[in-house]
Amino acid sequence: MRVTIFGATGLLGKALMREWQGDELNGLGSRDVDIRSEEQVRASILHRPDWVILAAAYTDVDGCETNRELAFDVNRRGAVNVVRAAAEVNARVIFLSTDYVFDGIKNRPYEIDDPLAPQSVYGQTKAAAEVEIRKILPEVCILRTSWVFGVGGKCFPETILTLANTRKELDVVNDQRGCPTYTIDLARIIIQLCRKGAHGTVHATNSGECTWFDFAREIVNSARLETQVRPTTSDQFVRPAKRPAYSVLSPASLQRYALVVPTWQDALQRYLAERGSL
Repeated sequence: MRVTIFGATGLLGKALMREWQGDELNGLGSRDVDIRSEEQVRASILHRPDWVILAAAYTDVDGCETNRELAFDVNRRGAVNVVRAAAEVNARVIFLSTDYVFDGIKNRPYEIDDPLAPQSVYGQTKAAAEVEIRKILPEVCILRTSWVFGVGGKCFPETILTLANTRKELDVVNDQRGCPTYTIDLARIIIQLCRKGAHGTVHATNSGECTWFDFAREIVNSARLETQVRPTTSDQFVRPAKRPAYSVLSPASLQRYALVVPTWQDALQRYLAERGSL
């Protein structure tokens, strides 16, 4: 199987390149191809891959609020360019989307067919991309995930560990609930979905749910740090982009492919071991 990965130098892309064995991989970073350019995208898949993994995106959620045009150029137009080029060479596609396409007002896990109602520019770009690429390639696999963390780039655990090394106390919001997702586990899911010929929408996260406060406290305790983690509310930490209060994704769509994912606590232990923090 021939696989092209857009976003191969990003947090998830690095995990995909490391975990994927037994197939022919072509990993492309932003220096290799600008997905906003139709010509560059087309030229990058002339070898006619069987699968295209679109993990490239502008993921700075707050940055998207102040760079709206750039966010839509990369996340919507770039996605359209990749999917259109893939369709021209009969390649299958997995597109990475986000829990931020939902409004966060539910109190039970979001299902794949719940209505899209993004509250941030980042969520709007991803929701718009979902709509557009389905028109081009109805068999596309849209993979929504959330709270992604891993070694090799900026992520929540990395931030908490860095701050905990210099502060005795940390205030972390306790009124936003979601599902942490380890890049290694997400990469393994993507590999299996390709091999199973996945299509349609799939929600994929580590199992279990928590608040950012719960997550931070587990990080600090697992790393055996002395920092005290204290709960606070979102209105005490106003940020440019609105975050959903509740964005837990239902595992039902993933279970249909007979895929079982470890808990986020288990994933955190492996992340800390990989990082050398245990």
